[in-house]
Amino acid sequence: MPKKTYMEKLYNSGDLPKIEFIDFDNKMAKRFGYGNMLIAPPIEYDEVMRKIPEGKLTTVDEVRMHLSKKHNADFTCRLTAGIFINIVGNASQERENSGSKDITPYWRTLKKDGELNEKYPGGIDQQKMLLELEGHEVIKKGKRYFVKDYMNSLFQLNSI
Repeated sequence: MPKKTYMEKLYNSGDLPKIEFIDFDNKMAKRFGYGNMLIAPPIEYDEVMRKIPEGKLTTVDEVRMHLSKKHNADFTCRLTAGIFINIVGNASQERENSGSKDITPYWRTLKKDGELNEKYPGGIDQQKMLLELEGHEVIKKGKRYFVKDYMNSLFQLNSI
């Protein structure tokens, strides 16, 4: 069976979105929290990430909070969020590589504290270049890279 493309993964929502109740006594509660946990499909992450305008930024946590509010959940699954945001970036790269102008500006979605995401297409170098082209300053702290003063450029997701 041939491996699915990232575009196929992006549009394969299966039974998502779904909300799972995580009981306080559940062993997952220690890791993820307890209450109503949303597992949103990859395409919903793509829809939010597309709306971040040039020069603005968001974080994975901001996207997760936005989606949990949209679905009246207490929080979203951190694990699937990371996987699905990676799918969004790679699907966008697949479209761009095929000559499409229909891209998702995935590089504007940062990890916690404004950190760059090494799992995006092209790794840190490509995300750094794309962010700098939009006027952001990227700084190195130890082995990790961050957008300097990223909070000043955060896009308000509650406005979409």
